[in-house]
Amino acid sequence: MRIDIVARPASEEAPNEDYAAVVLADGGVAVVLDGVTPPSDGDTGCVHDVPWFTARLGGALVELAGSRREWGLAACLSEAIARTAAAHGPGCDLSHKRTPQATAALLRWDEERVEHLVLSDAAILLGGKDGTVTPVLDTRLTDLRLRPDLRALRERVKALASGTAEFEAAVNAYVGAVTALRNAEGGFFTVAADPDVAGRAVTGVTPRADVTDAAALTDGATRWTEVFGWGGFPALLSLVREEGLNTLLAQVRASEHADPEGEEFPRGKRHDDVAGVYVEL
Repeated sequence: MRIDIVARPASEEAPNEDYAAVVLADGGVAVVLDGVTPPSDGDTGCVHDVPWFTARLGGALVELAGSRREWGLAACLSEAIARTAAAHGPGCDLSHKRTPQATAALLRWDEERVEHLVLSDAAILLGGKDGTVTPVLDTRLTDLRLRPDLRALRERVKALASGTAEFEAAVNAYVGAVTALRNAEGGFFTVAADPDVAGRAVTGVTPRADVTDAAALTDGATRWTEVFGWGGFPALLSLVREEGLNTLLAQVRASEHADPEGEEFPRGKRHDDVAGVYVEL
């Protein structure tokens, strides 16, 4: 078995809000979390930061998914959310829309099967014995961005000069519209403080005999495909298989540096944290 793992911050000046871990026991478990960066005003209703949240959630997921094989991954996620919520104190408003939260990609395997779970814009890629690559994606956030009302708000942001009052107002309007759809019916879902959100995840099981390898990646890593267009998901998995996650990261960073203002490749952040796990089964 071969395992590759990476977790790097967007810059050396900021903490890494992502999380990646692998445990090998009765098969194995891989956990990748992408902490959601809070708004610039820091208003999350919580005294804890995002790295605190992802570390506790990730640790609980590793323990539960590794030791409770009789539970499905959604049940493990639900219990991990509940444990992490209980670790907050009275100074934390867990009903706040921007309470610390994350996207998630989980893999678990044994001799018989490979289980997967994805929530929000993380991704899992499953390599097949027949040479195919199956992406496991939760497309709800991407689908929302195509809604006419949100697309109009985004286009207004692009049309205004940055640094102006009109630009700031347009940005705030767009962010506010997306935030209102977070963890709401008809919107998109992230891992925050509600254990029931685990039931919204994309889950599935594949026979172990049909899987050669797999990758769990945050959207900072899948920028290689989804933002910069180096290649499709099959090409991404092939690159990781042949050259490793560090090569993927280097190519993403090179693309980010070549287009620092996002003029050719529009994106929410110049750089993003990157986390991923690759497992050759």
